[in-house]
Amino acid sequence: MPSPAPFVSSELAVEDAWTDYNGHMNMAYYNVLFDRCADQAFLEFGMGPDYAATRRLTVYTAEAHVCYVRELHAGHRVTCTFHLLDHDEKRIHFYQELHHVDGWLAATSEVLALHIDMAGPKVTAMPPDVLDKVGAMRQGHAALAIPERAGRAIGIRRKG
Repeated sequence: MPSPAPFVSSELAVEDAWTDYNGHMNMAYYNVLFDRCADQAFLEFGMGPDYAATRRLTVYTAEAHVCYVRELHAGHRVTCTFHLLDHDEKRIHFYQELHHVDGWLAATSEVLALHIDMAGPKVTAMPPDVLDKVGAMRQGHAALAIPERAGRAIGIRRKG
């Protein structure tokens, strides 16, 4: 059965120690929150800590693009979505949005993750049972529109 679209994390909290000298959450910790959501989504595929420990397989981030939309502060509570955009036997491409519990968008992240054999480490195909679960989530997310912020390039736009 396809997973509900998109996947939504449990409620997550901005920790006091994550605040920087500017008085808001330091940029690095947005990635921590995105990663915690991804960890929850990857559990749906059977790719959690037990997967790494027993099967010696895991996922590494190959590329990530974060857009900071609105500041978060210590004590804020958020949820994070996980939209599976594409996958093949060795790669997973996903998009995430971090929302304050009041509903406003704080940040987005787009990631390309690689399936890894920890013995190498080297990129390797997902086992059929895992690939089937990834495919089921992709099927559930296929009806979602491609997010406007997905596929953005970084650079300085110059006039004429």
